[in-house]
Parts: sequence; C-alpha cells; structure tokens
Amino acid sequence: MFDFGFWEFAIIGIIILVVVGPEKMPSLARKAGIYAGKLNKFITKIKYDIDEDIKVEELKEQLSFEDEKSTLSEVLDDVKVNSEDSKKEIDR
Repeated sequence: MFDFGFWEFAIIGIIILVVVGPEKMPSLARKAGIYAGKLNKFITKIKYDIDEDIKVEELKEQLSFEDEKSTLSEVLDDVKVNSEDSKKEIDR
C-alpha cells in the first residue's frame, strides 16, 4: 500500500527524535506500538465479522435452495400420485 523504504523510515525517525527529544522517545515508541497492536486487533476482528456474515448469507442461500428443492419434490410427488389416480380411473 505505502512504499516506504529504509531511508524514509530513517528520516522520519530523525525528525521525531529532533522534535520529541531523546528522553520521551522510548515512551512515544511504546505508545505507538500499543496503538498499532490495538489497530491490528480491531482490523482482524472486522475481517472475522465480515467473513462470518458472508458465511451466514451463504448458508441462508443454501437453505433457501434446499427448501425450494424439497417443495418441488413434494409437488412432483403429488403430480405422480394424481396422474396414477387418473390412470386408474381411466382404466376402469
């Protein structure tokens, strides 16, 4: 996504070191790491939730298809029974 190389990170680090100072740099890096971890967990949870929603929708579609399939088989069975009854009546 971003094309940062070693030199870009080095320049950013030097600028931060000059602006913040060497005393506050470790605590700033620690806080940045904590927030990066929280962001990573948040993104992972969102991806998991989206995957679960997709799976639920797929299951709903499959169940809907199976319901239609069973309804069609019931209709076909009824047609077979009715056609057999009609044949029996015609044969009499």
